[in-house]
Amino acid sequence: MDVDVVVIGAGPAGLAASLNLARQQRTVALVDSNRPRHAATLQSHGFITRDGISPLEMRSLGREEVLRYPTVTHERTLVRQIVAVDDGFAVQAEQPGSRAESETRAPAVLIATGLSETLPASKHVRPWYGTSLHSCMDCDGYDKRGQALALIGETPDLVERAMVIRRHTHDLAVFTNGSDAVDDAGATRLAEHGVTLVRTPIAAIEGDRSGMQAIVLDDGERSIRTGGFVRPWWHPQLEFAESLGLERDDDGLVVVDRSQRASVEGIYAAGDITPGYRQLAVAAGAGTIAASVINRDLIARER
Repeated sequence: MDVDVVVIGAGPAGLAASLNLARQQRTVALVDSNRPRHAATLQSHGFITRDGISPLEMRSLGREEVLRYPTVTHERTLVRQIVAVDDGFAVQAEQPGSRAESETRAPAVLIATGLSETLPASKHVRPWYGTSLHSCMDCDGYDKRGQALALIGETPDLVERAMVIRRHTHDLAVFTNGSDAVDDAGATRLAEHGVTLVRTPIAAIEGDRSGMQAIVLDDGERSIRTGGFVRPWWHPQLEFAESLGLERDDDGLVVVDRSQRASVEGIYAAGDITPGYRQLAVAAGAGTIAASVINRDLIARER
């Protein structure tokens, strides 16, 4: 075997796992495409000692810390396939923008690739995403307190999300962009809590350098909104693992036990690629758990 563990993904889950594996004197190949989902986000919140830090800076600091350990290597690659081999797995990858290919073998693989996302009303939302509009209510709700806020989405969980956001404002409007995402019972609940429901499609989002100012609807109506939240569609990045036959939930996320073990022995997963809360601290915690479990599982195999 080339290394003890291949960690796929250098977000908070993958970096935390790599750090803790290195401190167990495990050899780690950390591979990452360097295409983070929150590249447009200027600040991250809720991570103790790092509240308000840029996500890109956090990743950079994390890589620097991890690579101080001589047993960790980091490579920017696109993983194409994981293949089961004797006593472990072969992780096949290629360099972005070239045909150079590589293969790394290990008895354990941690998948921490996170998610990609598609935004509703994307051409209107995209210019404001990461500044005036965000996807994480728990992370960014506090900084939007007291404002006239929007929740934009086309999924069945909008009412639940609105109940969280309304803790930060008395002026919230839910925009379904012409979809039937909110049923009659949901509409009644929103009304009971003073939340406006707007079903008309979005025609534009207005604003200037100071931020967004209003949402313009197809019928010409303008709703004054200075910020808010978007509910994207999230997509697991798991094409490279199809041959493993991992158990996945209805959303395509990797099903793991409380120790971050997946359904295939030797495969582990942590972070947004698994079901649960999508926050930096949660992902880092899951990566730390995975590292501890992987180390113990390898010890058991080495007997």
